[in-house]
Amino acid sequence: MSMLEGLHAPDFTLPNESGNAVTLSDYAGKKYVVLYFYPKDATPGCTLEAQTFKENHPEFSALDAVILGVSPDGQDSHLKFSDKHGLPFSLLADTEHAVAEKYGVWKLKKSFGKEYMGVERSTFLIDPTGTVIKEWRKVKVDGHIDDVHETLLHVSNEGNGEVK
Repeated sequence: MSMLEGLHAPDFTLPNESGNAVTLSDYAGKKYVVLYFYPKDATPGCTLEAQTFKENHPEFSALDAVILGVSPDGQDSHLKFSDKHGLPFSLLADTEHAVAEKYGVWKLKKSFGKEYMGVERSTFLIDPTGTVIKEWRKVKVDGHIDDVHETLLHVSNEGNGEVK
């Protein structure tokens, strides 16, 4: 279900793993943004996703795209996770899950019969005008980065930011 495609991406400012403020609108007019939300640092699926984005970082950079990862973990957790895996992109600390809520990815989840609130793994491709041009919700890590890259390649080649 598409909630944000075609709409201006909700702006935010969050601290990254180094404590520096990152504001989404700072990229407006400059770059595509691959904004991915993940549940928790250092878990198997989240580690695989981060490593896959790392492996593909040169291809995303070549298409004038910046990758930003967001989770409810704090700055210290992000720094440890980023350093351990040598991540070449920022991880943003959404400890109050306010940004996750803006993007509609803070959801009721179930695991082993328990219900809790958490991040639903999701990715948003935002064009240089600040418009969400594609969103992926309930992401499965396998093959996801390839899909994001292929979509980015297509829209950057089209030059108009529209996904066909």
